[in-house]
Amino acid sequence: MAEYKPGNMDIRDQERTFNGFVRFVTVSVIVIICFLVFLALVGG
Repeated sequence: MAEYKPGNMDIRDQERTFNGFVRFVTVSVIVIICFLVFLALVGG
């Protein structure tokens, strides 16, 4: 078995996935807040 060396792993794919997830959550929250403000203004 190969010897473990801390900090030597390639994590570019994980970083890209995490950044995509954070962007998705941010956009989703903004859309939901806008929708709630729209409902409050329309009186729905």
